[in-house]
Amino acid sequence: MDQQRELELAELVEGVRSADPAAWEALTDRYTNLLWFIARGMRLSSDDAADAVQTTWLHLVERIDSVRQPAAIGSWLATTMRHECLAVLRRRAKVVVSETWDDLPDDADPLDDGLLQDEQDSALWRSFRSLNPRCQALLRVLMADPAPSYAEVAAALDMPVGSIGPTRQRCLGALRGIMSAGAYPFDPKATEPGDGPS
Repeated sequence: MDQQRELELAELVEGVRSADPAAWEALTDRYTNLLWFIARGMRLSSDDAADAVQTTWLHLVERIDSVRQPAAIGSWLATTMRHECLAVLRRRAKVVVSETWDDLPDDADPLDDGLLQDEQDSALWRSFRSLNPRCQALLRVLMADPAPSYAEVAAALDMPVGSIGPTRQRCLGALRGIMSAGAYPFDPKATEPGDGPS
């Protein structure tokens, strides 16, 4: 992590400790998408995901005075979120299938372009759901905006930092292979998972 980012996080954490609403807003803006991607990657329903995100932020508020390494706050949030998701899944005793992006309407394109985009998005997500759960979870977390650091991804998915890049490459290769085998009406090499369903 670069020194500038460490300083920013230290300032944000200090601002949250001082009950500065702007610091709280900046911190939640930076990490809420990551928390949602973790929840979606673990197949939580919208309601369960919202509860887990809220509980994770509550845990931070309760422990903000004990934070000794502000630069690690993203990893701490990711780990706490993963634990919250696991707790929800244990309580539910089953995995709930999440809603998919291709169910969302796209009224920005003209009809023909919209239909083609919907077909491409649907083909991408069908292929994505064919990946193994580990690949799905990793690619979902990596698609978060703003992009999480590898340390945060490692904490979110409980995997070594050094294996994230190689695993990502294997997962993208598997996704391209699935799409090529499916003979979808577009070139799978021209579309990365983060480019299609946005």
